[in-house]
Amino acid sequence: MSGHSKWSSIKHKKGAADVKRGKLFSKLSRAIIVAAKEGGPDPAGNLALQNAVEKARSYSMPKDNIERAIARGSGEGADGSTFETVIYEGYGPEGVAVLVEALTDNRNRTASDVRFLFSKHGGNLGATGAVAWQFERRGIVLVTADGVDEDELVLTAADAGADDVERDGSTYQVSSTPESLMAVRQAIEAAGFAIESAGLSMVPKTTVEIAEESVARTVVRLVEGLEDNDDVQDVFANFDIPERVLEAIVA
Repeated sequence: MSGHSKWSSIKHKKGAADVKRGKLFSKLSRAIIVAAKEGGPDPAGNLALQNAVEKARSYSMPKDNIERAIARGSGEGADGSTFETVIYEGYGPEGVAVLVEALTDNRNRTASDVRFLFSKHGGNLGATGAVAWQFERRGIVLVTADGVDEDELVLTAADAGADDVERDGSTYQVSSTPESLMAVRQAIEAAGFAIESAGLSMVPKTTVEIAEESVARTVVRLVEGLEDNDDVQDVFANFDIPERVLEAIVA
């Protein structure tokens, strides 16, 4: 997993910068709208909504924005009915598996955009089921490693229901079932640990090592290009790029 949680941390920082453009808030609102529409407006009884709201809060999305999105999704407007969830699967350079989660009101447009981005960056869009089997949905909390007592973090996370705590460079990756994510995050925060990000992720079961800088750069450009698409909510990939290479190409 070396390099993978590092990329997650970098993504979160980039996302925080995107808030200034309002683009990220639009994506977060869309996820909340769809979750509320499909499972109801109460986060306590709607895991998808609970996680969408938690992700929005992690990027400091205002409470009013969150409440308006829930209201629209639960029937106070037509927005929620126009979006549907679509999953795209494909391969990047060196056979890196890529899973793309989108919320779209136009399947043809989104499919065309995603196919173009794969092709542009040396990859190809695959059929349904091509790579999904290589990932597992998990709750992931990234904790800043600076000054952390590892034993204390492990005990705190385990008591809250986490399955594993792994050090990766400047962060600890705490993993859990999706259902335990909120409890784990709240326990870690209450114990005083600094959280970089928290949310649901599709974690790769195996990884592809990319040590050559030029190839790593192409892989990252593919992921960034997909993430920049208005319809794309999340991109997951099973690359393993050494931290020193990752830092060099995203600096």
